Amino acid sequence: MIVLRAKKVDFDVTYINKEEKPKWFLEISPHGKVPVLKVNDIALFESNAIAEFLDEVVEPRLAPEDPIMRAYNRAWTDFTGNWARALNQVTYAKTIKEHSSALNELPFTLQKLEGALSRRSNNGPYFNDEKISLVDAAYAPFIMRFEIVEKINPTHILKQYPKIIAWSDALMNNDFIINSVPNDFSEVYRVNLYNRKTLAAEILSQNQQ
Repeated sequence: MIVLRAKKVDFDVTYINKEEKPKWFLEISPHGKVPVLKVNDIALFESNAIAEFLDEVVEPRLAPEDPIMRAYNRAWTDFTGNWARALNQVTYAKTIKEHSSALNELPFTLQKLEGALSRRSNNGPYFNDEKISLVDAAYAPFIMRFEIVEKINPTHILKQYPKIIAWSDALMNNDFIINSVPNDFSEVYRVNLYNRKTLAAEILSQNQQ
């Protein structure tokens, strides 16, 4: 959605109920996950693969033209798996003990990304320069979810990483990213936290009493 919007591509979107995935969707999504992009009669899946396809066929390019920097960007895009796991262990923790343990492990991942942002040969505000890239599009959804939980159960852990903070702020204020989710996304995500019986959901319930 972010890349489609950044490239001003016309598209139709169908939202899937995570708890009741329709049969037609499961037939075209091998892992049962979103997003899926249907182009003609071909269904493409996996976020990074879809983003790279779009970047190859629709201008303007979001990946660097230089092949070395393009490979460097791809490497950091691949790191989103580590990033997502580290953040999700915090956001989806079910107990205070699990949350504390995940929070203790999170700096290992944050330090790596802070280092990458510190080594940039540009002033940002995005990963490469003043224009959003595929790297930014890959990380933004996880930052968005983490920020929702931070408002429920604040850890303030990102304050120790000024480069990540500045980068996150730029991403969360980018219209392509803001408009990549429906208006009720925060509410839907909170329901997901309840369904997964998370600590964040328990805190939400206590605050509403």
